[in-house]
Amino acid sequence: MSTSTASVSFNPRVEAMQPSATLAMSARAKELKRAGKPVISLSAGEPDFGTPEPIAEAGIQAIREGFTKYTQNSGMPELREAIAAKLQRENGLSYAPDQIVCSSGAKQSLALTINALLRPGDELLIPAPYWVSYPEMARMAGGEPAIVQTSVDNGYKLTPTELEDAITPRTRILVHCSPSNPTGAVYTREELEALAEVLQRHPQVFVVSDEIYEYVTYGTPHVAFASLPGMKERTITVNGFSKGYSMTGWRLGYLAGPKVIASMAAKIQGQFTSAPCSISQKAGIAALTMDQEPVRKMVRAFEERRDLVVSRLSAIDGVTCPVPQGAFYAFPDVSAFHGTATPDGRPINSSQELCLHLLEDHFVATVHGEAFGMPSGMRLSYATGMDDLKAALDRVETALHQLS
Repeated sequence: MSTSTASVSFNPRVEAMQPSATLAMSARAKELKRAGKPVISLSAGEPDFGTPEPIAEAGIQAIREGFTKYTQNSGMPELREAIAAKLQRENGLSYAPDQIVCSSGAKQSLALTINALLRPGDELLIPAPYWVSYPEMARMAGGEPAIVQTSVDNGYKLTPTELEDAITPRTRILVHCSPSNPTGAVYTREELEALAEVLQRHPQVFVVSDEIYEYVTYGTPHVAFASLPGMKERTITVNGFSKGYSMTGWRLGYLAGPKVIASMAAKIQGQFTSAPCSISQKAGIAALTMDQEPVRKMVRAFEERRDLVVSRLSAIDGVTCPVPQGAFYAFPDVSAFHGTATPDGRPINSSQELCLHLLEDHFVATVHGEAFGMPSGMRLSYATGMDDLKAALDRVETALHQLS
């Protein structure tokens, strides 16, 4: 006897999760493109550069040499040693290889950490705008997302007062992301030290520091949260190779933290996925040990695009766009256009409706602010070529000027 899907019950934690809005927008953009529409996508957070040659060659060589079997669950020792050397060299952080767990991307590293630490009923403190997966990871772990609203006037950065006011006895983890997805905000050392001072008064709170955009900064140096006074034993640093090395499809990330937490994360990984791809691990070693000029070249191009995007958006009446100091996103406040209508009379009452209008009528894919917990804004990725970027900005400007 068959059972209809309508009668199937599911894990309530999964049912409580929301699908990824960024992936949904990218999927719709691809559908329109397949239908022959001239879509320009500013929705995906994926560098348009190829993987640097030394990294690609290391992967090819791994295949040729037959390095295609399982490695140790936490990653091959040589890769973890290279990551430990990187953390010491670039961040002033001393970790043993057994305090590092390599996984299939920074996203998985975040999920491992949150599932290891967050207990049922605990709160995951998330400053908004936030990356779309943080709240859903909290729900899947049996905890609750606790959203802290930041302000466009402060460049979307969490202030010490906002942090202090948000912490409750149930707060277990603060998620910190700098450079930020979706805003491009980068915290200065002084700003981070002020947040750390608040956390010193709340020893029950751990910090999960998402530093995947570490290499993509424009003048404001990246500071690892774990390097702040008193924070190393309470911080789990999450990083990876996707953004800085243009290795999104290679799926390789890592976490570093206290050994007891790393061991718990490794236990989860051992039962769900096991070690990341052996070929990608060889490529990761090459990434960390090669000349870093290809990375610097990408960042210079992103900065040029950043300047174009900010200048064009800021010139549009009604748009407020903080200047991103890192990553490859702009997050303009477009709330002035809520309450308007399209030329054919369709109402625009939200960022979601505005982004759908841009996609369906002007063929520019962005991501609405509701997905990031900040309905007043929208995210544009400038990880695409200059010609497409200029054309997309022309369309956005035209679309916004036509709203009334």
